[in-house]
Order: sequence, then C-alpha cells, then structure tokens
Amino acid sequence: MEFLEVIDLKEANFKIPGGKMVKVKLDASSGKIQKVQILGDFFLHPEETILIIEDALSGCPKDEHSIEKIVGQTLTDSSATLIGATASDFSKTIMMAWDAD
Repeated sequence: MEFLEVIDLKEANFKIPGGKMVKVKLDASSGKIQKVQILGDFFLHPEETILIIEDALSGCPKDEHSIEKIVGQTLTDSSATLIGATASDFSKTIMMAWDAD
C-alpha cells in the first residue's frame, strides 16, 4: 500500500504601506514551517540570501517574533541588504499565510 503525502500550501500577499509587495507560499504542519517561499518586488542583495532565509525558517514554530528574529539574524549574518521590506514584513506575511483558510 502506497501512502501519498498531502501538502496544503497556504499563500498570502502583503502590500507594505507606501511600498513594495511581499508574497509567501507556506507549507506548515504540526505547528512548524516545513517549507516557505518568499517572493515580491522588494530588493535583496545578494539575491541568493532569500534561499538562505527560507532554509533557516524550516522547522520554525508558529511565532511571529521567532520568525522575525530568524529573518533578521540571517540578513545580518549574510551581510545582506534588504530594500523595500523588513524582517517584520516577512514575518507578518508568513503569519498571514499560516492563518489563511
């Protein structure tokens, strides 16, 4: 007997007031992030830092403060420049996706 894994991807878009758009595709289960994809029209240099952020969030619990802290620390550790969005905007959008029906 073969088991199929059902993945329930949730999505959210957040238009930053007077600014850019952040989009999130989220796979979460058991109260933790399994996989997340962060998209939008913000600027991040170096660009590959977004992949490092997404990997760092794997296993993170459903806690906006923890998510923001991981994003912020990853940006700092990577010496990355984020323009048009903040770690808080990313965490807010992830929480919006998590709570989406």
